[in-house]
Amino acid sequence: MNDGTAAWIGDEAQLPAVFAANQARARDGFWRKFRRVASKLPFAQDLAAAWFCAVDPATPFRARATLFGALAYFVMPIDVIPDFLVVAGFTDDASVLLAAITAVAVHIRPEHRRKAAEALKTLDR
Repeated sequence: MNDGTAAWIGDEAQLPAVFAANQARARDGFWRKFRRVASKLPFAQDLAAAWFCAVDPATPFRARATLFGALAYFVMPIDVIPDFLVVAGFTDDASVLLAAITAVAVHIRPEHRRKAAEALKTLDR
């Protein structure tokens, strides 16, 4: 079945337990971390659009699973390059998110981007 999600996203990445864990981790920490770091991220609007796409029940499961995996990585307190490093801190997050967003780009609709822009406007920068 081709839902528009990149073919290289394998079925093993879509295991229900993995999806549930990534979804829970992202839901628990996304907005808290996003508010804290959005002003430092050149990809903040894309990140927020990815969030709105992931939580949209109309988005196909494979795309949601891919995005929740990347969003869970974003909120993890420990990652390959620690976020507190000034120049390089978010490069690993950006790479993971870029790959996920590229893989599911067809599913990130104008509605998701509009919600992302609105969310950014409400943040105190």
